[in-house]
Formats: sequence, structure tokens, C-alpha cells
Amino acid sequence: MRISLSIVLGALGLGAAFAAGCSSSDTASGAGGSHAAMPAETTIAPDTQRPGDAAQGYQTLIDQGYITCGIPLRLYQQFAPPTASANKLAGRTGQNADLPYYFTATTTKSGVEVVNNNCLACHASKIRGELIVGLGAANADFTTDQANNVALVAGLAKPGAEKDELQKFLTRAKAIGPYATPNTMGINPADSFTAALFAHNDPKTLAWSDDPLIELPPPGVVPVDVPPWWRMSKKHAMFYNASGRGDHARIEMTAALLCTDSVEEAQAIDASFVDVRAYIETLKPPAYPLTVDEALADEGRTTFEKTCSRCHGTYGSGGSYPNLLISLAEVGTDSTLASGAGQFASDSRFVDWYNQSFWGQIARLEPKEGYVAPPLDGIWATAPFLHNGSIPTIEALLDSTKRPTYWSRTFDSNDFDEVALGWNFTALDAGQNAEPNATKRKKIYDTTELGASNAGHRYGDALTDSDRKAVIEYLKTL
Repeated sequence: MRISLSIVLGALGLGAAFAAGCSSSDTASGAGGSHAAMPAETTIAPDTQRPGDAAQGYQTLIDQGYITCGIPLRLYQQFAPPTASANKLAGRTGQNADLPYYFTATTTKSGVEVVNNNCLACHASKIRGELIVGLGAANADFTTDQANNVALVAGLAKPGAEKDELQKFLTRAKAIGPYATPNTMGINPADSFTAALFAHNDPKTLAWSDDPLIELPPPGVVPVDVPPWWRMSKKHAMFYNASGRGDHARIEMTAALLCTDSVEEAQAIDASFVDVRAYIETLKPPAYPLTVDEALADEGRTTFEKTCSRCHGTYGSGGSYPNLLISLAEVGTDSTLASGAGQFASDSRFVDWYNQSFWGQIARLEPKEGYVAPPLDGIWATAPFLHNGSIPTIEALLDSTKRPTYWSRTFDSNDFDEVALGWNFTALDAGQNAEPNATKRKKIYDTTELGASNAGHRYGDALTDSDRKAVIEYLKTL
């Protein structure tokens, strides 16, 4: 039995949008049709960031216990299978050397060694079999409420400090579980999970409350797709809806709130996360590993720079990224995440919690009713697309007639479509409700569910088939 609770975050409306398509400087096909106007846009200004040590940041990321509660290591070792070498990270020390990359061991204030997820549970993944630190975990499975697994071993804890630590973790896991458990694999519950954490902590003292201090929406998950960390060096706002402003290091350590019970604890973790932020800033996208038709890519670059670069930037020597927020009315993609209409962390109550808390001293959320057009570095590795992961390939993103309403995939990192650029998928006639097999059901993406629409971002529809093919080839080179 693999014991885990997926500590989602390192992002909390997570990153800037994944959309890769094009907007024309002459005509753009948006949510509803063609028009001559440019996208309704706002430029996001930069904020000053605290300096840090990138090398130390990597060690902090992979070895430091910034999630300070969890399952007692003794119990974890009784049930967890040996870690495959492909799931180990170089440079880890002590107990961590033998743990999967997404787990970290730490010693609590009471002296108990515990294990919990780290940032890489959501911010490392495999593409074509290779583990890439900083790649969003698009193949992760958060569909099981892991509090149930934790409860199974509760009776095996030793009385005293070990039992107390396990109970602390179990209490919190049960509280946030309904907001951290999507119905579909590959979906990240960061936005919903974050709101649940805020609701159960006092904004001033950070003390945990078993009863929510803010009324939560009904249990559920607004789908989020995890953007790659290597884009952070360009982004002025961390998250899809232009939220995540001010000090990025302070925001990146927000996941610690699961276990942190005081401002003093948070300050100690924050002091080390300036180094983690510095490390993230050094990350580069993985190079496309397959053959590229250079002549076709050159054609695609011309089309891209004419029709896509205003929003998504230019690349290569002298390239630049504009940090543009595109309005919901213009981009036409699913508005749930950005609307703030009672939807979890974009709701003003949770925004106010954050901005009035320890985190808000130097960071702020400031969500907007729109989505940021992201930089596209390494886009070949980042399927599925849009902020909710509703579109499996670039080809379907650039041609809305090819977007499936219901679709499934194998979740094998080698099942990669180099022509359409994304995951091989199977279009289905019906959604999850029509699938009796539980294993197959959770692999179905249903775009009719809350927050899961694949509508909008239809700019690529204005391109010819040959232009789309050329643009896809060019995107492989970014």
C-alpha cells in the first residue's frame, strides 16, 4: 500500500496559463467569432524579489522538511514498497536518499521522524520516461482521499509523541481531503485545497482550527493544470488569473500552512525559500528529444511571430515576454477559476485571508477576471493544455473542431504524440457517469464538468492546416 497525502501547491491558482495558440494582430477568432479588435489586455508589472542561493535552494527543495507534519517514518517504512531507482533524485541525503522524489523525511519538534509529500509531488513529472524537475505533474493521481490510508495505520502508532503526530496529520488530512480529491487523474486540486487550508487556519496566528473559520463551498475540486517552473523566470504573476504578486518566495512556501501552527514556524521556512525561488529561476526547459523539420519550423516561426507573439512573446536571441492578462470576454476559456464567484481560492474571502495574513506582509493574491497568456518555453512537454488541462494536444488547441468533449489517455509518459504534440488520447461518446469500471472512469476527462470546459482560445481556427502544422513544428524548438 502506498501511503500519501498529496500536498498540492508551490502554486495555488498555479502558474500562468498553458494555452499555446495564436492571436492575430489583424484578425482574431476569440470565444464567439472573428473580429478586428486586439485582445482586451493588461500588462502585469514586475515586483522586486528577494535574492537567494540557487544551489542551496535545490538542497532545501529535495531535503528540507518544510512540510512539518506527516506519517511517522517508522510506519511508512513498514508499508511502502522499495523506491525504484527511476524515482530517486541525485543529491539527497540521509533518509531522503531512499525515498521517492516526491516524499521528504523530517523530524518534528517532538522528536518524531515523519514523511510527507514535498513540492515535487506536483512540480516534477516524467515525459517519455525521463523525470524532469519543474515539469508539472500532469500524470499524477489525486483521485483517492489518502486520509483513509492514513487512518488504516493509526492503530499501529506508538502511544505518546508518535501517536500525537499521526493524529495531528490525520485531523488535517480529513479536513482538507474533500477539497483535495478530484474525480479525474491529471487534475490538480491546488485551488480548492488552498481555500480549505485558509479556512482552517487563523490568519494572524496561523493556529489550526478543526472547525473552518471561513464557510467553505460544497466539497469539490476546480480543475487546475500545473504549469512548468522554468517559466517562472519570465512571469510577473505566478498564477493563471494574474494572482500571486509581490514576493514569489513567500507564496511558494504557502503549502507549509498544512502543518505550520505559528508565525515563527512560517518565518523559519520562509527564510529558506528565498533560495528555493532562486533555484527555480535557474531552470531551463528540456530540449525536444525527437527530430524537428527545421525548414518547416522556420515557416512556423514566421507565422507564430506574426499571429501569436503579441501575447505569448518571442523566443531566441533578443526574445521578450509581455506578461499580458487577457480578459475572460476575449479569451473565452472556462471562467470558473478566475470568476471568484464563490469558487474557492479566487473568492474574495480567501483572498482577504491571505492578504491579511503573514503571507500578505510582502505577497498578495490580487486575482483578476482573466487569464495570463503564458510564455511557451518547453511547451512540447506540457500537455494537456489550457489552465484546466482540458485539451490533450496542441493540434486540438489550434483547431477547435478537433477538441473532444470526453476523452481518456493511458497516463503513460511514453504515450506521446509527436505529430499533434501532446498525449495520445481516445475520444469517447460519454463521460464518467457512463463508465462502470472505476479504474477506467478516473482516466476520463469530461469537459462538461464544473471548471472543465474546453471552450474559447479559438485563435488558431483562423490558420490554414499547413500554417498550423508549421506552428506546431516551431513550438517543438522553444
